[in-house]
Amino acid sequence: MSALRPRRSALYMPAANARAIEKSRSLDCDVVILDLEDAVAPEAKAEARRQAVDAVQAGGFGRREVVIRVNGLDTPWGADDLAAAAAARPDAILAPKVSSPEDVAAYAAASGDCPLWAMIETCGCLFRLDAIAAAARNTPLTAWVIGTNDLAKEMRCRLDVERRPLQAALSLAVAAARAEGLVILDGVYNALEDDAGLERQCRQGVEFGFDGKTLIHPRQVPVANTVFTPTEDEVRWARTVVDAFAQPENAGKGVLRVEGRMVERLHLEEARRALAIADAVGA
Repeated sequence: MSALRPRRSALYMPAANARAIEKSRSLDCDVVILDLEDAVAPEAKAEARRQAVDAVQAGGFGRREVVIRVNGLDTPWGADDLAAAAAARPDAILAPKVSSPEDVAAYAAASGDCPLWAMIETCGCLFRLDAIAAAARNTPLTAWVIGTNDLAKEMRCRLDVERRPLQAALSLAVAAARAEGLVILDGVYNALEDDAGLERQCRQGVEFGFDGKTLIHPRQVPVANTVFTPTEDEVRWARTVVDAFAQPENAGKGVLRVEGRMVERLHLEEARRALAIADAVGA
């Protein structure tokens, strides 16, 4: 657990924008997603691909994880994107609109042994979440990213801050990801200047069990980092739980009474995870 990598904030940056890529090297986000898909016009796809590859090879991102989101294999750019990304060796390749385990297999075959992330953003995928997650057993699939904008578009639903039409889908996606040990990141919040709304949605994401949130602007990073970082009280409690189970007299016990609360060994795992994140981000 000490090697756990925080992914509180995953910022999409258009790979066609060289200045944005350079800026991302100094931002406080945990993940930089160099986007070749939605953020790039058709006529700029080739140049964006080149710039994303150059950025990965040049490095300089420090502790930040660098991911390339490619275009779909059913587009004119997908195959070239995947070949270039696989050769560049980012921390992961993010595949769009994954709707089946067969899609996972196709992207995995094209990306070699590079870790693979999948966008969960189609109506069709919602009825195959368990099978898509299970593809991680024999592919490099390690994470899911919820694409709430595309999902809402397909469903023709209207989203507010609480995203009520999507709550069932979000909950099921988290459960399916956890069943196979996948990281899962929440979708973006579109209102760039609504910090209060962003904070509410980040807190909702924490309640659902997401590891972090995808973002579309650097100004959203501090809010996501704050909400997805364990609080001082949570860190103190986590240390109390870990220390309690570490006592010799509690060796082998499955349940303890700690500060008037019943604590099971499943809470010990949660406590260790909270401490690992806090340690990783210096909280």
